[in-house]
Amino acid sequence: MAKEDSNGNQNSPAARTPPPPSPLRFSKFFQSNMRILITGGAGFIGSHLVDKLMENEKNEVIVADNYFTGSKDNLKKWIGHPRFELIRHDVTEPLLIEVDQIYHLACPASPIFYKYNPVKTTKTNVIGTLNMLGLAKRVGARILLTSTSEVYGDPLVHPQDESYWGNVNPIGVRSCYDEGKRVAETLMFDYHRQHGIEIRIARIFNTYGPRMNIDDGRVVSNFIAQAIRGESLTVQAPGTQTRSFCYVSDMVDGLIRLMEGDNTGPINIGNPGEFTMLELAETVKELINPEVEIAMVENTPDDPRQRKPVIAKANELLGWEPKVKLRDGLPLMEEDFRLRLGVARKK
Repeated sequence: MAKEDSNGNQNSPAARTPPPPSPLRFSKFFQSNMRILITGGAGFIGSHLVDKLMENEKNEVIVADNYFTGSKDNLKKWIGHPRFELIRHDVTEPLLIEVDQIYHLACPASPIFYKYNPVKTTKTNVIGTLNMLGLAKRVGARILLTSTSEVYGDPLVHPQDESYWGNVNPIGVRSCYDEGKRVAETLMFDYHRQHGIEIRIARIFNTYGPRMNIDDGRVVSNFIAQAIRGESLTVQAPGTQTRSFCYVSDMVDGLIRLMEGDNTGPINIGNPGEFTMLELAETVKELINPEVEIAMVENTPDDPRQRKPVIAKANELLGWEPKVKLRDGLPLMEEDFRLRLGVARKK
């Protein structure tokens, strides 16, 4: 009988052999491209992942997105490219296509969007993940889920490593996202154990960079948009709560390394550099608009007090660590926001 670790992973031999991939993989005379599906590929992180994967001429990239929070604009440079395909599709409906890898990113990831339609958010996390796992099982694809640091809730352990089970309110206004992602992780491991599906789980921490939705309620995009418009930077009280911010190019690098490696995860991918909200506001003010004020506003319920990843596992197993410092990443994001808002920098 094979031994199991505390998560029920079979160490030797596997309970189920993975489903076989497409016969084209074993063809002697025809070397087919790697066909990669990205759900949520028109979104912020998804579109940067598309850019990186399209650099490899052996990759064919298919994006499925319902444009709830994503935008075709993020993919405009690839539309019409022979190795790129865009499908308007909602992952809560089954998708029948032939692929080798699935990056499952689809889900509203900002409180403004996931609280707007919490039932839909839960459906996306649960039914959407079930549909993508069903697809992976049918075609023998490897599937990566972008889970979230929100699975740790308002953590009682600091910083957070992957063995921490979390402290989550199951009936709060954010629970559709937090618990939805926790169930998605459960489904991934159950399909892995029961059907032999090759899975990868990334727990991604706060990410920032060009193409973020300007008014999406996330703190970095809020501060940058406010500073560019000359509005007060609204810091949610008390301002001492912390976050760690990873630049999007580092995040994409981590996701690809996880997909290509041999570890199921879950693996934290994030930048361990920790900032209070007041420190972030001061940095944005200094770099973008020293004239703006900083104003305290009421906090939202269940807002975690601190968030910082332990990335030893990513470092050891994937050879990954973030390279872009916050002070270097913020100006790149400012440039993108100024273009989209049509506000030039004062001479």
